[in-house]
Amino acid sequence: MIAFESRMAEEMTALIARHGGRPIVTPSMREVPLERHAAVLEFGERLLAGAFGMVILLTGSGARVMLKVLDTRWPRTQTLAALGQTMLVVRGPKPLAVLRENALQPAVAVPEPNTWRDLVKALDELGRPLRGLHVAVQEYGVANLELLQALEARGAIVTRVPVYQWMLPEDTGPLRKAVRTLMEGEADVVLFTNAVQVEHVMQMAGQEGGADRLREAMSRTVVSAIGPIVAERLRAHGLPVDFEPSHAKMGIHVKETGERAAEMLVNKRGRS
Repeated sequence: MIAFESRMAEEMTALIARHGGRPIVTPSMREVPLERHAAVLEFGERLLAGAFGMVILLTGSGARVMLKVLDTRWPRTQTLAALGQTMLVVRGPKPLAVLRENALQPAVAVPEPNTWRDLVKALDELGRPLRGLHVAVQEYGVANLELLQALEARGAIVTRVPVYQWMLPEDTGPLRKAVRTLMEGEADVVLFTNAVQVEHVMQMAGQEGGADRLREAMSRTVVSAIGPIVAERLRAHGLPVDFEPSHAKMGIHVKETGERAAEMLVNKRGRS
C-alpha cells in the first residue's frame, strides 16, 4: 500500500501496518516558508484597502496559514476587521471553523460534498450578481481552474491567493522510486490525501516518461482518495478513483480502504 504523506508520514505508516497493509510511505512535498508567501501579503494590502467584495476560503488549513502570514505584517484585529467588511464564502466545515475561531461568520457556507460545483451553485442561489465584483480565492497548493473559470464566466474579477505553495522534496529519489513501483504494477493500493500529491506524482511520472504507463498501471490498482477534492484532481489527470472514505480523516481513510481493498482489487483486476 503506497501513500505520499509528508507531514504525517510516520502516522500514515503506522496506520497502514495496523490495518494489515505493507506500507510504502514516501513524502511527496515540502512547504514554502511563511515569509516567502508574497501573493498572500499582496492580498493583505488590497484587502485592507477595501479592494475585495468577496473572499472565498477553500480550506481550513490554508485559511489558518493565510492569517499567520498576514500576522507577520498587520495586527490580527486589523485583518479580521477588513475580512468582516467583505462577503465571506467557505467551502466546507473546516474553513468555517477558522472563521468562528476568529469571531467571523460567512455569508455562504457551501454544503457537502463541498466541491467547486457546489460552491458555484451556492453562489448562484445567493441571487447576487458577480459581474464586476472583485473576488479573492484562497487556494491550497493547487489552483482549481474549473472554479476560477466558472467565477470569471459570471463576470467576477478573480484574484488567486495561493497560500501553501508546495515544492517537491529536496531529494526526489524516494518519490521517484515509489512512482516507478506504481508504474511497474507492483502496488495493490495507493492512497492520496492531498491534491498536491497527485500533481507531484504525475510530474514524476512524466519525468520518467511514463504518465500513460502510470494511468495503465493504476487501472489495475485500487486508488483511494480521501475526499472529493482529491478525487476531482485524480480524474482531471485521467486517473481512476475507486474509493472515498465516509469521512475525510486519515485514520478512517486507511481503515475503510483496508477493509474494502481485497474485494475492490479482485473486482478491478477481474475487469482488466
